[in-house]
Amino acid sequence: MSDPNAYVMLITGLPRPEALFRSKRPPLSRLKLDRRLRVLAPDDAESLARVEQILTWASLPISMSEAQFVARVKTAMQAIDNETLRLIIRDRLEIRTCIAALRRRHRGEAAPAPGTVWGYGRWLAHIARNWSETSFRLDGGFPWLREADRLLKAGDRLALQRLLLDQVWKNVSRHAGEHEFDFEAVVIYVLKWDIVDRWVRHDSELAAVRFEEMTETGLGDYANLFERELH
Repeated sequence: MSDPNAYVMLITGLPRPEALFRSKRPPLSRLKLDRRLRVLAPDDAESLARVEQILTWASLPISMSEAQFVARVKTAMQAIDNETLRLIIRDRLEIRTCIAALRRRHRGEAAPAPGTVWGYGRWLAHIARNWSETSFRLDGGFPWLREADRLLKAGDRLALQRLLLDQVWKNVSRHAGEHEFDFEAVVIYVLKWDIVDRWVRHDSELAAVRFEEMTETGLGDYANLFERELH
């Protein structure tokens, strides 16, 4: 059973991250963050580990196939009963799936055949049906897709990375208003820490190259973003 007071103290004691693209470094080291996270109840610590296992870059082996990654996601989702965490995971992976589709199409691949394991979420069949449409007719839910397609065609990897990180940041942030001093707030903080860490860890060009490698091989994410990701 979690101690609400402990979580209030944890959240209020954590340094606030700067705006994503103004950050020069994460607000604290991962070692210090992990020390702070020791106050989590065992069940919550396990749930956080499951979320990180599928949403943080460091937890996604480059060698993982799409099928292996999707299997990992399904296993984690079966074990996570927190609705907010499930929504965060779903929304994040749907971003990855959209980018995976853009990259597949950019490589000249046909729409995935029914039964092909290539992504995760509600839009797999819809995307396949609308493969030739610039945004897969998903402008309402993913208004940034047209810009992502343009940047991909232009070969502007750094701008594409920035666009996707911004979308992931916004996606996580929209859940923060309902959770200020609870376990969900802790998870949101950790995921934001990971996004900042990805942005500032590398020189901009090296970051773009690494991002390309990850999205082309490992997502299982964000040969395609779904084949490895946007932690």
